[in-house]
Amino acid sequence: MENGMKISVRFLALGAAAVMLASPVVGQRPDNQILPQSITLQQQGEALFSAGKLTEAADILETALAVDPRNRAAFVDLARVAKQQKLFGKAIRLTNEALQLEPNDVTALEVQGEAMVELGALPRARQNLAKIQQLCASGCRQVTDLTAAINRGPTVASATTPEVTKKN
Repeated sequence: MENGMKISVRFLALGAAAVMLASPVVGQRPDNQILPQSITLQQQGEALFSAGKLTEAADILETALAVDPRNRAAFVDLARVAKQQKLFGKAIRLTNEALQLEPNDVTALEVQGEAMVELGALPRARQNLAKIQQLCASGCRQVTDLTAAINRGPTVASATTPEVTKKN
């Protein structure tokens, strides 16, 4: 009987420990459930971006990510804003965040590839294109858009390259 009591106490202690460890997990949401407030903010940011209000869009999208850092669409939209502001390194970092949440996000791969093109990283942009082509076997808009960007090449390099003047 004494041995049975010792074993029972051990099982109770183990059970209590298991319940305590599992408790924080019970209240967590699955990764695919983005908070509605974050989605609403992301949609507002997208509308501001479409209206050309880049600073306001960036502020709202950053708020959307503060509300729920798993909002992949907000990362991609914020990367679009950064790309429009010619902050290509920032755009790549933001799309990396989106791709950590979903490695097969073809829109994030496209936006990242376009930013890579602008930085002159054409081989890496072609890698993104190959991955998109693999994911979109039937061909999708992202394939067409990234292919066009790669074929066009960097557009800001020529605009920001200082002109060299000849001295006699």
